[in-house]
Amino acid sequence: MKQKNFIFGIHPVIEAVRSGKEIEKVLLQKGLRGEGFRELFNLCKEFEIHFQFVPPEKLNSLSKQNHQGVIAYLSEVTYQRLEDIIPYVYEQGRPPLILVLDRITDVRNMGAIARSAECAGVDALVIPVQGSAQINSEAIKASAGALYKLPACRSKNLKEDLQFLKSSGVGIIAATEKGAMEHTQAPMSGPVAIILGNEGAGIAGELLQMADELVYIPVYGEIGSLNVSVAAGVILYEAVRQRKPE
Repeated sequence: MKQKNFIFGIHPVIEAVRSGKEIEKVLLQKGLRGEGFRELFNLCKEFEIHFQFVPPEKLNSLSKQNHQGVIAYLSEVTYQRLEDIIPYVYEQGRPPLILVLDRITDVRNMGAIARSAECAGVDALVIPVQGSAQINSEAIKASAGALYKLPACRSKNLKEDLQFLKSSGVGIIAATEKGAMEHTQAPMSGPVAIILGNEGAGIAGELLQMADELVYIPVYGEIGSLNVSVAAGVILYEAVRQRKPE
């Protein structure tokens, strides 16, 4: 890990949070105590920064310097608010096209998906705070820089964000092998959010229940499924086709 992508030490991390630096997550050593730790812990909760308790061996493997039991990953991108993006897109006279990623854990898949999304004109990429690959230098490289251009939104609760989209007039389409409708038949010319799921487990059941349509991409070989980044390109360009002016 390159030093420019993280900071270590209780007080440097506290100052980074207070100064408004975009922080991906904070690793805290298990059993850490003291006034400084309590202050940082409370700041993480106040600023809704994802934190994780880890054994000291994990921190030592990341930095040989005196990390004091704290390492913070700095975000490679500036995250945006979904609540700001949807009204803005409507004001531009366009139907929003949103891509929701449910626990995509491979950074290269994340990057490849973002590249296709940016090329397809997606308005925002929605990523859960927990259980998702980080937007790091590897993901940005795989995206060919698209992650610097494509608005990304971190979600504390995908279910709540999907409800916000539905209340904003955005239809929800889930791409899943459980779908009963081929993806080319799904209505995507209007406001729509497309959900793609975890590389192995797929989309969480509670999110599938919120979808207006469950769609599948037909496959004719023996493998039976596409890589999630390939599936993203296929379904996004079906949306592009449907939205193309006559």
